[in-house]
Amino acid sequence: MESAGVSVRILGPVVLAIGITAGIAASGASGQGLELAATVAMPNVKGRIDHLAADVRGRKLYVAALGNNTVEVLDTTQNRHEKSLPGFGEPQGIAYVRDQAALFVGNGSAGRVDIVDTKSFMPVLQIGKMDDADNVRYDARRNKIIVGYGKGALRTLDVETGSSQGDVPLAGHPESFQLEQDGTRIFVNVPTAGHIAVVDTTKGQVAATWKVSARANFPMTLDEKGRRLFVGARFPAVVLVHDIDSGKEVARLKIGGDTDDIFFDRERARLYVICGEGRVDVYRQETPDRYVYEGAVKSAPRARTGLFVPEEKRLYVAAPTTGSDPARILVYLVK
Repeated sequence: MESAGVSVRILGPVVLAIGITAGIAASGASGQGLELAATVAMPNVKGRIDHLAADVRGRKLYVAALGNNTVEVLDTTQNRHEKSLPGFGEPQGIAYVRDQAALFVGNGSAGRVDIVDTKSFMPVLQIGKMDDADNVRYDARRNKIIVGYGKGALRTLDVETGSSQGDVPLAGHPESFQLEQDGTRIFVNVPTAGHIAVVDTTKGQVAATWKVSARANFPMTLDEKGRRLFVGARFPAVVLVHDIDSGKEVARLKIGGDTDDIFFDRERARLYVICGEGRVDVYRQETPDRYVYEGAVKSAPRARTGLFVPEEKRLYVAAPTTGSDPARILVYLVK
């Protein structure tokens, strides 16, 4: 059947979106719920841009400028670039901890995690021997920092001292991972193994693995209340929706190419998928197993990372330098 421009196939009670018609390509279709409100240039930033973190109360946005070996600081009240922090080695993942007024930055080529004081913007500590330190998450429930790194591990760090609290071995290098807030699990994309690893934090080990039906599963977001995990893949370009109780894939949504960040907006029941081909795809969740494509907004070439900040009703998308256009953050208001 056809619905809102999406071809769907019904398998029993499950609806799988398997194709998007040409009528809703990334041309800024109406009804996608995103409005470009500002563009914030980041002068002298070259190369690839990786992940972002927000200080909501302090109205700051932190940008890991991987190719520039810097972390960029933006003022989100004035929508302006504030400063550039040097001295990193391919910064990739980044997490802000408000109670510590600290940034935790995973450095890929430098093989370390840097802790930066966000009051002085001075380095506090460098935690070495963490090859290809990548995604970083703050576990608020346990007050710990979790870092994906190396050929396959998650390391837990003490927030106050930076000391290691132990590793969980994985079958390959971890990409995006998401933490339950009301449970004890961490869901981890392990693309080289072709699966999602389910880590039990109480036991400190992998409790299960769920095979994925597409390759290059990099980004991930979690709707814990709705019991759904959303996994972005590149070959083919789809979002895979998994039931977090059974591990089963319940829906498959076609998206643009080269995605590296994906976010679920629970208040509006929407999924925002940032695609490096230069668009943000938007799906609306009708039921946990049924999704309707609402359209896409144009972003910029190679703009594949970003951050959704629900408290601000904003989606930030990071666009690297292209031609005469400087590196910049595109600020979308959620309607």
